[in-house]
Amino acid sequence: MNEVGPLAEIASYHAHIYYDGEAQRQHAERLRIAERFRVRLGNWRDEPVGPHEQAMYQVSFATGIFATLVPWLMLNHGGLSIHPNTTNPKRDHLIDPIWIGRALAVHGEVLGEEDEAEEALEVNTEPTLGM
Repeated sequence: MNEVGPLAEIASYHAHIYYDGEAQRQHAERLRIAERFRVRLGNWRDEPVGPHEQAMYQVSFATGIFATLVPWLMLNHGGLSIHPNTTNPKRDHLIDPIWIGRALAVHGEVLGEEDEAEEALEVNTEPTLGM
């Protein structure tokens, strides 16, 4: 039987907004997540990077807004994944992810077994659009 993991092990979350081509990138830009929620946007990656096989950008967010942000993403996504940010990046991407939209390939061989959990990042504290 597997050991039950404590919820406190989840330091924060990441959503990866994937896109393929200019039309999908424009859709990803129109999500304007940082104007609606207290999140931090990562860099746009127009080429695959790390374990990700498709162009994307990352959205980091605190555990406290999961219940609001995730349902919004479910209705407005366009192909993204959300996974926990714990001390095990390989498990986060390959065993415990939550996929919204179509699941995409992830290259687990480039991920470590154990690593420091990424700290909750500074967020946009003044979103301008209503949720």
